[in-house]
Amino acid sequence: MTSETTPTPAAVRLTARPHPLDGFDQAISDFDGVVQEMTVLFARQRWPGTVLEPWLYEDNGTPVAAALVMVQKLPAALGHLAVVKWGPILRDETAPARIAMHQAAVDHLVAEYARGRGMMLSIMAHAEREPALHAAERLWGMGFRPGSALLFPSRYLVRVRLSDADQRASYSQKWRYHLNKSEKQGLTFEPAGPEALPRFSALYDAMSERKRFPDYSAYHTLPHLMAWDSPALRPQLFFVTHQGRDVAGAVIFTAGRTAVYLYGATNEQALPLRAGYFMHARIIAWLRDECRAEWYDLGGTDGFQGLHQFKSGMVGSAGRIVPVPPIGNYAVSWRARLSGTLAYAARDGFQKLRAFRNRLLSRGLARPNQDQQP
Repeated sequence: MTSETTPTPAAVRLTARPHPLDGFDQAISDFDGVVQEMTVLFARQRWPGTVLEPWLYEDNGTPVAAALVMVQKLPAALGHLAVVKWGPILRDETAPARIAMHQAAVDHLVAEYARGRGMMLSIMAHAEREPALHAAERLWGMGFRPGSALLFPSRYLVRVRLSDADQRASYSQKWRYHLNKSEKQGLTFEPAGPEALPRFSALYDAMSERKRFPDYSAYHTLPHLMAWDSPALRPQLFFVTHQGRDVAGAVIFTAGRTAVYLYGATNEQALPLRAGYFMHARIIAWLRDECRAEWYDLGGTDGFQGLHQFKSGMVGSAGRIVPVPPIGNYAVSWRARLSGTLAYAARDGFQKLRAFRNRLLSRGLARPNQDQQP
C-alpha cells in the first residue's frame, strides 16, 4: 500500500479506561462500529470460557473508541491469548481523526496485553466497506503477523441509502428479474418484535432439517439477544408471508453504521415464490427508512455457489464484495508467539476434522461447491 491509500495518522492521545462488564453494551450502543461480537451479552453466551475485559477510549472525557478483549487461558499452562474480534470500534467512523483514534486504541492493546502481560494479542479486522480505517494494512505495518484465515473470506456488502430506483438499478439483471417475479406472487412483508421469535424458530428448524446445511453458527444465543434490555442493540425480526403463512424470515442486527444479516430461514414454498428476493429488497428499504445504517452486511457463503450468486446479485453495482483479512497476531516473546500459534493450529485442525467427520457421517449434508472466490 502507498501512503496515499494507507494514510499515516497524526498522533492523538486517548485515555484508556477499563469499563465494568455491566453497562458496557449500553455505553457502545450508539457507536458507528458497534457489532454484536463486541458486546458483553453476546460474548458471554458465545464464548463462555473466556474472561471479558471491556475498554473505553476517551478524548477529553468523551468516549470515541472501544474494545472488548476476550482473554482465553491456554491448556498445559501455556499462558493466555487476548482476542479482539471486529475491533477496536469507533463512535464516529467518519471523524477526521478516525485513523489516529483507531491506531491509538490498538497501541494501547499492544502495550497492555502483548508488552505488559506477555500474551499474544490477536485482532480480527473487519472486511472494510470503504477505505476508512485501513485497519488490516496498518496492523501489518505495526508488526502484527497474518495468522489464520477464512477458507471463504469474501463478505457481501450492500449500500442501503440509495433511492428505490437507484437500488433496483444496482441489482444484477438476473436478481432484478427474480425480484420482479416475486412482487407478483401476493407476498407480504412484516417487521416484527421479539415476541415473534417462536415464528422464526419454527422456520429455522424446518429449514435446517430440509437443507441439511452444517450449522456452526451462534444461533443458540438468539433468545438472549432478543431479550436484550437495550432496544438499540436488540436484533430486528422480519417475515414474508403468503396467504397468511410465514414463508421466509430474517434476523438483522441494525445498530450502528452497518446492519448485519445474522440469520435467515425459509420454508418449502419460498423458492418457487422467490420470497428471498422480495424479503431482502424490503429489508434494504426498511434499513434506509427506519435506521441509520449505510451498509447491509450479508455475511459470507461458506463456500456455497448458490449463496454467492444470490448475494453478489444483491450487492450489485453499488455495493462491494471484500475479503475478511487474516487474523493479526502480535507477540513480544517467543513463548507467547509459539503458544498462540499452537493454539490456533489446534483450533484450525479441529475445525477441519469436524467438517471431515460431518461429511463422512452425515447423510446428504450439503457440501461447499464454490471453487473460487470473486
